[in-house]
Amino acid sequence: MKFSFLLALGLLVSPFARAQQPALPDSAAAEAVTVLPAGLTIYGFADGYYGYDFTGKAPQRPGFLYAHNRNNEFALNNAVLGLRYEEARVRGALALHTGTYVEANYANEPTVLRNIYEAYAGFRPTAKSWLDLGIFSSHIGFESALSKDNWTLTRSLMAENSPYYETGARFTYEFSPQLTATALVLNGWQQIRDVNRSKSLGTQLQWKPTEKWLLNSSTYYGNDQPQSELRRRRFFHDFYVTYTATDKLAVAAVFDVGTQQTEEKPRNDTWLTGALLARYRFAPTWTVAGRLEAYSARDGVIIQTIRPTPSNSNTQLTGASLNVDYAPTSHLTARLEGRLLHSSLELFDNGGRRPGHTYGNVTSSIALSF
Repeated sequence: MKFSFLLALGLLVSPFARAQQPALPDSAAAEAVTVLPAGLTIYGFADGYYGYDFTGKAPQRPGFLYAHNRNNEFALNNAVLGLRYEEARVRGALALHTGTYVEANYANEPTVLRNIYEAYAGFRPTAKSWLDLGIFSSHIGFESALSKDNWTLTRSLMAENSPYYETGARFTYEFSPQLTATALVLNGWQQIRDVNRSKSLGTQLQWKPTEKWLLNSSTYYGNDQPQSELRRRRFFHDFYVTYTATDKLAVAAVFDVGTQQTEEKPRNDTWLTGALLARYRFAPTWTVAGRLEAYSARDGVIIQTIRPTPSNSNTQLTGASLNVDYAPTSHLTARLEGRLLHSSLELFDNGGRRPGHTYGNVTSSIALSF
């Protein structure tokens, strides 16, 4: 698999390597660069990390954590290499990735599709709209699959247990520079390969009334059960607001609610989750960020635990984290984060026979991007 991935990366970039000019004299080489076609860019990201859990000796962190999920091990969370193309009326992207995040989060996808980070093509039907088709980042949530884009090193409970990526058609319309709306038709809840014949729907509305405020509302509606199983409709709403108080201080509040049909109609399983985040840049290259979060899931819907629990057990989780970031350049960030979670159920491996209610870890990361 590793050889196949490296071979694919080579094929992805080799046409541009072959297009480079021959060696030039020093006087000319100073001005000579490999020129890509207009609108085409190459981008990459690599996130190496080491994590240590204070409780438990298992190499794998709790099953509901997909990013930075290895314990007491130097590992690669996510490495991405891709191409993006955009001109006045056409755009698209193709990127591959690998790492422990990919291993954990794409386990249900066909092997041949797991290493696709994004692959889509789109055009402008009108001057203010885009229509894209393919695999792209989720329209749900405040956080990204690339840790460099997130305020905290690790993703929140709500982000870990909502889609990272989606496959389908996406129509985006810009009503004004402050207001953008998106409508989506998808294979399902984080699915490249569809598991049934029905399609899911999604919406997103982003409003930026001023330079300091951003409000986002995203929805999802669909059935994600295999074709052979009873249909169970799911509705989900994600809302977040960010406020940039100064060029140094920013805060955010996030709230999600979801409901899904059960076999015992009309009863539904529901889950609620929220988080408060703050980020402060106390020096040109240093930033500190904190997070408080809570997650409540009726009958353990959506969230996966590392130990089996009764099917009617409600999962209640609370947590806090604090991280310090050092960014000597815009292309590199070194981060250190401490995190503590508490559960109403005995979910966490504590190294003994009986699981515990509390889980703590420290994670360090160095991430490079270009």
